[in-house]
Amino acid sequence: MTMHRIIYVICILAIFITTFINVDGYADDRPNVVWIIADDLSPDLGCYGYKGVSTPNLDRLAQRGVRYTSAFSTAPVCSSSRSAFITGVYQTTTGTHQHRTLNKKRLPLPVEPITELLRRAGYFVCNSNSTMKRAGKRDYNFKFAGKMYDAADWSKRKQGQPFFAQVQIHEPHRDFVQAKDRDRAAKVQIPSYYPEHPVIRVDWANYLESIEVLDHKVGNVLKRLEEEDLKDNTVVFFFGDHGRPHYRDKQWLYDGGIRVPLIIRWPQKISAGAVCDELVSLIDVSAATLCLANIPIPAWMHGRDMLAENFRGREMVFAARDRCGSTLDRVRCVRTKHFKYIRNYHPDRPYSQHSGYKTLQYPGVTVARVLHLHNELTGAPAIFWAEKRPAEELYHLTTDSEELSNLAHDSAYTKTLQKLSSELDQWVQRTDDKGRFSERDESAAVNASNRWYQGRMKKRGFMSEADPEVYLKWWKNELGIE
Repeated sequence: MTMHRIIYVICILAIFITTFINVDGYADDRPNVVWIIADDLSPDLGCYGYKGVSTPNLDRLAQRGVRYTSAFSTAPVCSSSRSAFITGVYQTTTGTHQHRTLNKKRLPLPVEPITELLRRAGYFVCNSNSTMKRAGKRDYNFKFAGKMYDAADWSKRKQGQPFFAQVQIHEPHRDFVQAKDRDRAAKVQIPSYYPEHPVIRVDWANYLESIEVLDHKVGNVLKRLEEEDLKDNTVVFFFGDHGRPHYRDKQWLYDGGIRVPLIIRWPQKISAGAVCDELVSLIDVSAATLCLANIPIPAWMHGRDMLAENFRGREMVFAARDRCGSTLDRVRCVRTKHFKYIRNYHPDRPYSQHSGYKTLQYPGVTVARVLHLHNELTGAPAIFWAEKRPAEELYHLTTDSEELSNLAHDSAYTKTLQKLSSELDQWVQRTDDKGRFSERDESAAVNASNRWYQGRMKKRGFMSEADPEVYLKWWKNELGIE
């Protein structure tokens, strides 16, 4: 090779290096990605039209991005849902569907958390709580041999290195923040499937107060991005890990348990103030995140790139509920824009079967139990307290948004029932739903949850299962109700 040729090659290499790599090894125009995750949140926000709650920061985020009206989690409980959206794979496929898995196993190959894919592609990956200084919630139902996160904070990255950050915000998970305005309880709007009672109202007011605390913390995250001049090159995803923490919502496959807010802001890339009514799943957030980083979606991933120009939404979404703590169950659903089909694999078990977690955390459970004992629970609230539940449920969501009128035995909807039942059967087979098999450590997991429950009740002064009337008095005192 001549000297002239050598000099030419060196110059070309120099141009390439200075164009694509900075002095620290990173000169990347790929965007940063931040997931702001609320714990236990339905779309009960001002920007979704919910009255009686003030969410200025989230409203502003929606005004500057796109707001999804039909986003759904794949599970109505934290660990199962989070195990799905950190991998982009249904939790029922990876065997991470049982909430509070006792003996966690590694993910089945080739599945891996998207943090690994992003790290290999040059991203700094971090996970913090709302302070953005300490490690944030993980709550996955699997073991991971390596290091899932590089740090809690993106300030630890190398200069110019793109980052993927999760900011985990506790609110509005219980325990709720107590409402400052004691008159707020009288003004709240409560779904008709909950009984009218002062305890229910105060509890709901505290839920809304907790959402306002969440909004303030979201504002802090957005403010930091702006102060560090990161806003324009950072895609922000805000969403709830599943629905609201009330007893017929969380842990159930009604929309109150799986429909979540989802807002995405990407300055100058996404039309400000846009609204998307297409069906999306939280596992689509995982796939979209990879595509933002120019990482091909793996063949094993169930998520789809919801930000792709040719994405037209899903025809239907699927969700699953399995064991939650000490409460054994298996429920599956498929939802379209207009209908939802739910299959209860254990119809002999009442909706209201004992849940130590909900007995401890949800005062509404005790309210309804007392009313039920006195035969004072009527109408929509009474459905949840029936001795058994139907094997199949079908709801026309356009006319029955609260999912109260079961059409499974209505001959006018036989074809719809058969079609959605078949779709669910195919999904169970196609995704290799592990809920078909017994949990190996089920008894041990149930016993561990029961011990936790009994220990917490003992601290409240109850040695065993509390008398509902006495326990309701305890709740009234706890909530400041005379």
